Amino acid sequence: MSQKFQASVQHRGDVSYVKLAGVIDEDNELADLVDKIPTGTAVIDLGEIERINSCGVRDWVNWLSKLENNGTRSVLVECSPAIVAQINLVNNFTGNGTVKSFYVPYFCPECDEEKVLLVEAADMGPPPHEPPTCRCDECDLVMDFDDMPDSYFAFLSNQKKLAEHDKISGAMRELGHGPEHESRKVRSRASHPGLAASAGASVPSLPSIQRSSTQPVPIVQPHANSKPSSRPPLARGSSTPPSNPALGPGSRPPGLTPPSAPNGSFGGFASHSMTTPIPAPSRSNGLVIVLIAILLAAIGVLAYLVLTK
Repeated sequence: MSQKFQASVQHRGDVSYVKLAGVIDEDNELADLVDKIPTGTAVIDLGEIERINSCGVRDWVNWLSKLENNGTRSVLVECSPAIVAQINLVNNFTGNGTVKSFYVPYFCPECDEEKVLLVEAADMGPPPHEPPTCRCDECDLVMDFDDMPDSYFAFLSNQKKLAEHDKISGAMRELGHGPEHESRKVRSRASHPGLAASAGASVPSLPSIQRSSTQPVPIVQPHANSKPSSRPPLARGSSTPPSNPALGPGSRPPGLTPPSAPNGSFGGFASHSMTTPIPAPSRSNGLVIVLIAILLAAIGVLAYLVLTK
């Protein structure tokens, strides 16, 4: 037997009690149970079915059809919310059988608690169907029904009346599976994964992005002729450059330009000295200086000659 799927069969007269648990998928092994269930009534307990996929639905419908062809009538009891969802989606999911009892999911917004209440289909009455009242074990407040009543109880509108109700209930009671046991009427969905309502995968929340200031920090673009500085950027509000162990105290990897504050200064230093390049002396200026020096030298020579005569 697969670890994902478990099944057991008990007999009491012409009533067979079939307990199914786990996942009904392509590895369900339902076909192996056909020969273990004789003609009569098969009470199928689905309270611990966690999930059923499309392959499982196909094999389930075929399995019920084989039981009916062998003269066995099926009665579904303790249907989990996952099974109730399939009953409402697939027209022939119950075959010619009947749902005797099913679980109704509830949620407490105050305590964040979830549980399910076992309800007899015969006690729901005519439509429109409303979920029974269920109180929270922690705060004793009335819990919220954790689904849509119109969709969750839709299958009850086409529900067949259960024949030999007392006979089936008596056989279940003798086998120790009677609905009168209080522990079977209310269960926690946290401790019974099979009773959890079907839900889509949750989207993980994205981490929030916090900014220390709403004002954008202007970035000073370096001049085309300026050389990249070798000092690291200063933290906002700091007047001391951070140290870099690899480059020495107050140093910074080359190519990084410190941002300037909105008022034109950064950390107490004038931004002009950091951003304005110092112009290098051009070649024309040097030529003029040389000519002036030669002219002054010539004047000095002439003055010397005149004075020595």
